[in-house]
Amino acid sequence: MRHRLKDVAVRAGVSVKTVSNVVNGYQHVRPDTRARVEEAIAELNYRPNLSARSLRKGRSGVIALAVPELDLPYFAELARHVVEAAAERGWTVLIDQTGGSREQERMVAAGIRDHLIDGLIFSPLALTGTDLVDGADGTPMVLLGERIDHGPADHVAIDNVAAAREITTHLIGLGRRRIAAIGAQRTPKGASARLRLGGYTAALTAAGIDVDEHLVAPAAAWHRADGAAAMRALLDSGVRPDAVFCFNDTLALGALRTLHEAGLRVPDDVAVAGFDDIEDGRFAIPTLTTVAPDKAQIARLAVDLLAGRLDGATVPGGAAVPGGVAVPGTAWAPRELSAGYRLAIRESTAGRS
Repeated sequence: MRHRLKDVAVRAGVSVKTVSNVVNGYQHVRPDTRARVEEAIAELNYRPNLSARSLRKGRSGVIALAVPELDLPYFAELARHVVEAAAERGWTVLIDQTGGSREQERMVAAGIRDHLIDGLIFSPLALTGTDLVDGADGTPMVLLGERIDHGPADHVAIDNVAAAREITTHLIGLGRRRIAAIGAQRTPKGASARLRLGGYTAALTAAGIDVDEHLVAPAAAWHRADGAAAMRALLDSGVRPDAVFCFNDTLALGALRTLHEAGLRVPDDVAVAGFDDIEDGRFAIPTLTTVAPDKAQIARLAVDLLAGRLDGATVPGGAAVPGGVAVPGTAWAPRELSAGYRLAIRESTAGRS
């Protein structure tokens, strides 16, 4: 049987209001009274009804996370961190997968599960900032990823250009000069690919290495099979890179398989680096060097931004936030926050120590 606030009050010999004050952390409760209430809470194993508390505030206690693909380990791992950060606030997370479909993303932006959620953390691939303004239903929103920056909602991302430049510079520092890039995309959905390609070319240029377009391999999707196919196409074309920068780790895992089948040693013949630091890369043979975005920080920043909007955060000028999406003509300004990253240097570039 689930005990109620009233049961705790009876056990402690105090009013329901006093128990509520203790549960909610109010300071003005006498120490001996607080001790009796806390003892009664422990004896009855009382747990506050967070759902009821949320409904009293006019909220559901549920937020949504919408990502392109849960099959990609990066998004699955990010989702875990969002769930953990939300749980600290007593929130439940509804997870939706858009497939990068414009139609599905428009449905999400227009108001996922009407009146069910308090806020949305959204990683779009197909929509633009204008789409979000036109389709907004007033639900607070935080954007992830690179498709829309400096747009109509708060945004959290890492510096993809800087990160790609650093990992390419690492490969150059190993003495590699014919460095291939796998994962190029020239479609509107390929914002991350363009930024990572920009960092790759910037590192080569800074090192005085000509960018060879024959070493840049496209990949329509960023799955293992795409990485394997792109690596095979590079080798079959007669191009022999001495290093490969893959734009995510699943591409890199596919490339590792193709190199193994071709009888090429990693990193002796070809060094391989990825991006995302998914758990699979730490158990690959060899273990995978990668860019490691701080996924926990990304999740926490997104949840904190959402909480701020829900609590009526204000912009520096003092204007109240009208929900999570900016409306043309209002004084509200969205915030751009950058999360950290690091290079995780492992066996696929450094060899075994």
